[in-house]
Amino acid sequence: MNAVTSTPSDTHTMDRVLFGDNQFFGVNHMSEEKARAQQMRFQELGAVLDVLDAAYAEGIRTFMCTTHDRVAEICEHFRRHKERYPDYRFYPCMPYAHKYANAVTEHGMIDALRMFLPDDGALGAAVKGGLALANKDIRTIMQLLIDAEMKMFQGLSTPVIFIQNVVTDLLLGVGLNDALKYFADHVRDRYGAEPGFITMNLPKLLDVLDVLKIDNPIVCANINKIGFRMCGGVPLYEQTIATRRFRPVAMSVLASGALSPREAVDYVCRQPQIESIVFGASSRGNIRQTKALIDELTVGA
Repeated sequence: MNAVTSTPSDTHTMDRVLFGDNQFFGVNHMSEEKARAQQMRFQELGAVLDVLDAAYAEGIRTFMCTTHDRVAEICEHFRRHKERYPDYRFYPCMPYAHKYANAVTEHGMIDALRMFLPDDGALGAAVKGGLALANKDIRTIMQLLIDAEMKMFQGLSTPVIFIQNVVTDLLLGVGLNDALKYFADHVRDRYGAEPGFITMNLPKLLDVLDVLKIDNPIVCANINKIGFRMCGGVPLYEQTIATRRFRPVAMSVLASGALSPREAVDYVCRQPQIESIVFGASSRGNIRQTKALIDELTVGA
């Protein structure tokens, strides 16, 4: 399999504003009713593309997205119309946990894993036959699953590839820290991309990445004024952001709607060193408002 098109670099400069995809797939951490309404609204691909085009028109050039099956349709659209989006970038976030959880429920752990492993190559065939599973070869399994997830981004720019918090924090919890290094090494070596890590426990993750000698990592975490889904609390996060060497990406800055946009953005923009802010929105008006606030309140903008 050919690697996804990307520019190998250890110093990829992330945009200040990144666009997320929660709203497209019925994810809302505060309101199930709103989540269902959004899921219904975005059942058709055209509705999703309209919002992405609105974000593009407002100057947002990076889509930070899960590897949900429907993202493959979005990728196909951008491949077919590259001339319309010459500077567009995807930041894949993997794995899409619900996809795997549903497969495990239906088929069991081992058969579900085999379903997602690629068929190509002798190594893939060996894993399919159970060799790597029998040896508990975590590095091989992780590499093959990353390659399977990345197929949908073939030919697109993917300068940063993230591992989702559901996996990051699970690995931290059970002490399989080396798997984070396997992830980082593979996305650098095969895709020329920088590894990114999403977590709900920023201080603990940074401690582990220091031990693994992953220098100045890109880390996406909830950063908001009220401590929503911030393990360790606001003061510890503020100290960590101010004193640790890493490249923070702030998510859930609105605390899933608990904060007003100006209050939320002002707080995040006053934290030192935050490189990027990711948010999702369903209308061009909300996209314009949030981006304008970030531009206005970013020190030195």
